[in-house]
Amino acid sequence: MIFVTVGTHEQPFNRLIKEVDRLKKEGIITDEVFIQTGFSTYEPQYCDWKNIISYPEMEDYMNRADIIITHGGPATFMGAIAKGKKPIVVPRQEKFGEHVNDHQLDFAYQVKDRYDNIEVVEDIKTLQQFLKQDLSISESTTSNNKKFNEQLRQEVENIMG
Repeated sequence: MIFVTVGTHEQPFNRLIKEVDRLKKEGIITDEVFIQTGFSTYEPQYCDWKNIISYPEMEDYMNRADIIITHGGPATFMGAIAKGKKPIVVPRQEKFGEHVNDHQLDFAYQVKDRYDNIEVVEDIKTLQQFLKQDLSISESTTSNNKKFNEQLRQEVENIMG
């Protein structure tokens, strides 16, 4: 299953929704797809969708999804990472009227360069290429919290003997 979320920002994110719907229509995506469309004006014709979903619904979709495609909101893509998934991040861009500036794009590239635990799609026409990649998170890209907790556990065991 593929879960797509665009968050709750008030500007539409039709560019992402239209592309996922097109890929589903053309049979490039064969999986079940659910899209949280937010304030977008485009209504998907080939995917299940809902404008706004509750936090528990979002958690459920993220847990069940094999692939998560998200806007560049850090809380959203970090939530996917915390579940051990490598999200495909499509940052909202100012030039398309999707946000007030390109902070999502800038931040997503910094996370990609530093941790390599997300994939960043700047050109929507390349999205389908990312759907074919291995999106598992390698041991080298696990969260810092997990690494810290493991190191702390080892230190406590060493002290306790």
